[in-house]
Amino acid sequence: MIRELEVASDYIMEMEDKVYKANKTSLELLRQLKDAEVEIETLKNYIIELKQRIAVYIPVKDDPIDKRLAEFINNYPERQKLKIMFMRENEGVYQFGTKRVWIRVDKDKINIRVGGGYLSIDEFLDQYTPAELEKLERKDPLKKFSEKIAVQKTIIGKEVRETSPLRQSPTRESPGRQSPTHKRAI
Repeated sequence: MIRELEVASDYIMEMEDKVYKANKTSLELLRQLKDAEVEIETLKNYIIELKQRIAVYIPVKDDPIDKRLAEFINNYPERQKLKIMFMRENEGVYQFGTKRVWIRVDKDKINIRVGGGYLSIDEFLDQYTPAELEKLERKDPLKKFSEKIAVQKTIIGKEVRETSPLRQSPTRESPGRQSPTHKRAI
């Protein structure tokens, strides 16, 4: 019986040792997994940062104004704000949305002609981007279509009356027209 207890005791100690080693290995693997997850998150953030730094605007070779404008756009810290792009037409002449602008570089500063003077590019973007975005939104054919077919139906008693924000209400009639239900007395 003592011999069986010794064998059982040795077996239990051997199993405890295996369990301890397995737990130690599991903890090491979990630590490595956590380190890998941190590294993956760091790399994801790095990729996002790199994508934001990718050149959005490629300048024309021998155009110093276009090179400076490209440098400004490609290094702009808040790219999401640059929703309207500059499209080069000629040296110093660009299309900004629907607006044609003249750009010059003075002492490494980009200035854009507005009216009788010049605005810095930052002032110009702050002032004209919202207006150009609004123009683009108004030109959106899907939006126009949805506004034209926007019809509000109202049930009055048993009849259905349709109204639209773009059409006159059907209850109003122009002075020369009469509804088919009303007949003129002779």
